Order: sequence, then structure tokens, then C-alpha cells
Amino acid sequence: MEKDKDFLETLVKSLVNYPEDVQVERKIDEMGVLLTLRVNRADMGQIVGRNGSTAKAIRSLLRIVGLKNNARVNLKILEPEVGEAPQRTEERTQAPAPEQAPAAQSEVDKAMEDLKNL
Repeated sequence: MEKDKDFLETLVKSLVNYPEDVQVERKIDEMGVLLTLRVNRADMGQIVGRNGSTAKAIRSLLRIVGLKNNARVNLKILEPEVGEAPQRTEERTQAPAPEQAPAAQSEVDKAMEDLKNL
């Protein structure tokens, strides 16, 4: 019964520009269910949101899904590593404009730091 995983995949794919890059891994441990989310580097800002607001909202929704299924659901959003494969811009129709990329990246970095400090 992986309703939580299916819910997260559907939700995240509807938010991002590159839904084919969304990956969700589900593990069960002593703390409950751990969902690990990986998205395209260009979509991190959309998933984290301003000051982590989108990530917090996703976590709240997952808690509700977990309550309905008598499970504690936790979400871990993996930050793309610097060495990971670069974005395939030739295949993308909505690649971010170069002048927007540095500002968006710094906003993502700040939001990720805020999430780490929770």
C-alpha cells in the first residue's frame, strides 16, 4: 500500500516543469515511512518555495495522508549534487533564462539551508 508515494509523485509532477525527472523512493524504518524526493535541479525552487513554504505544505499534506493510513510519513528532499548530470537544455522547452538562474539558485540555496535548520 503505497498511497503516500503515489500521492507525492502526482503532487510534485503537477508542480514541476520536468515531471519525467521526478523520483520518489519509499522506505519504512523505526520512525515510520520515509519518502525521499529527487527532482531536476531547475525545479528545486518550485518544490522548496519561498522560505520553504511549498516544502512545508507538501509535508503537511503527507502527514494527513499518513494519518488516514495510520502511518507517520516523513519527507526528505534531496538537493542535486554539483557533480550530477547537467540539465538537458536541448530537450527542454522552458529552460530558465540565464539572467534568472543565479538569483533562482541563491534562493534555492537559502531555502535549503532554512530546511536543514528545522
